[in-house]
Amino acid sequence: MIARGDVVWVDVVWVDFGSLRGSEPAKVRPALVVQENWLLSTAIATVQVVPLTSNTALEAFPGNVLIPAEASGLDKDSVAVVSQVGPVSREFLDSYPIGQVPAYLLTEIGVGIRLVLGV
Repeated sequence: MIARGDVVWVDVVWVDFGSLRGSEPAKVRPALVVQENWLLSTAIATVQVVPLTSNTALEAFPGNVLIPAEASGLDKDSVAVVSQVGPVSREFLDSYPIGQVPAYLLTEIGVGIRLVLGV
């Protein structure tokens, strides 16, 4: 079962974003679950995620956060692309996390999401 995290951690999962449409994420790629745990335990069919990319040049965009490989369980450093936060149907999520992101990075990502959404 996926979770926002055990105490102060959040899971990274693989998401199938389908075929490329404009600048939206495409192909199977890791994503960071940012939805609160209490919502994850409901019957809501979607989960809020932030796509991750190994294109570290995207760190330069406002709000994006560099996630070192050793902090995520991934093979390469990644960038959380906060401007692409959004819902993904649970059916497209792999239910076995591939890593966890420390709380300090989750906090930075939250700041980035609020910057992008203006909330």
